[in-house]
Amino acid sequence: MELEGLQKRIKLSDPKEGIEGEGEHCVAASEETELQIQRILHKINSFTQQVSEILEAGKALFKDLTTDFEERLISIHREQVEKWEEEMKEICAHDSANEAAGSLLRNAQFHLFQNVHEDS
Repeated sequence: MELEGLQKRIKLSDPKEGIEGEGEHCVAASEETELQIQRILHKINSFTQQVSEILEAGKALFKDLTTDFEERLISIHREQVEKWEEEMKEICAHDSANEAAGSLLRNAQFHLFQNVHEDS
């Protein structure tokens, strides 16, 4: 609740008319009563201000945490994608090497069979 909102809801009237607040009507019987009410209103205003400051600090903290969380999550995603991309490159490199080795083996096999048939 904002301080201005609280002040609008609780207004101090002329002591002869009483003090209005939250739908109640209290007749201010003396100056002492007026001072006590002023002290309570001051406590309310101070407490409301503290709550408002804590809320703002909490909002700022959560905003910072949200930003940090978002940045870290994006970083984790990027790192994982980079690992998978590297893994795909390695798989492709192995596949190319296997294809080359297979081609060499087939050529060697062809030449061996050709030599065997020529010798027969």
